[in-house]
Amino acid sequence: MVVSPAVTPVQVEDYVFPPTVKPPGSEKSFVLGGAGERGLEIEGKFVKFTAIGIHLETEAIASLAVKWKGKTAEELADSVEFFRDIVSGPFEKFMQVTMILPLTGKQYAEKVTENCVAFWKSIGIYTEAEAKAVEKFIDVFKDETFPPGHSILFTQSPCGTLSISFSKHDCLPQAPTAVIENKPLSEAVLESMIGKHGVSPTAKKSLAARVSQWLNEKVIEEEKLENKA
Repeated sequence: MVVSPAVTPVQVEDYVFPPTVKPPGSEKSFVLGGAGERGLEIEGKFVKFTAIGIHLETEAIASLAVKWKGKTAEELADSVEFFRDIVSGPFEKFMQVTMILPLTGKQYAEKVTENCVAFWKSIGIYTEAEAKAVEKFIDVFKDETFPPGHSILFTQSPCGTLSISFSKHDCLPQAPTAVIENKPLSEAVLESMIGKHGVSPTAKKSLAARVSQWLNEKVIEEEKLENKA
């Protein structure tokens, strides 16, 4: 049974991530798993660059419940394996990266692919196919500029495709701008956000808290059904 969790919006700086969205080119609605900012400490001050929202296909709840139901938010937040199960899970994910400060497409693509290549090399899977996927990724972004309030959108499919779109924060397009077929790249983009060295600890904490709540609600519902039986 697919569980549709009760979800609420999350605000990061001036940007509200809605409880559900329909990604470009998809007929499905995804639920907001969590959201947070990406930033860096610069001269003693924390500077926020982007707001990141992670949405999950509703089938994710049943998939994650097999291993993680009953765990607390703190247990999930501290588990590298939990976030890896989200990245590699057999369900779609939709990521929205909204600019707090302006950024060029070239700057963004170079930083993301730098992180991806480092991750691939660390686990020994960097091949010619990944190198070509990186070239295509950079090419998609090379002529783009992103002022504050504009978003980069990714839909990651478990079959290994990464759909990329661009929009204003609250106005999602009907269809993706580009689709790249490379499973390591599709997973590495999300891994760079919420993985072991993910760029947004606050998004990871938000994701862990909300998923823990949904999984525990699932346990309560199952217990109610058992008691009625």
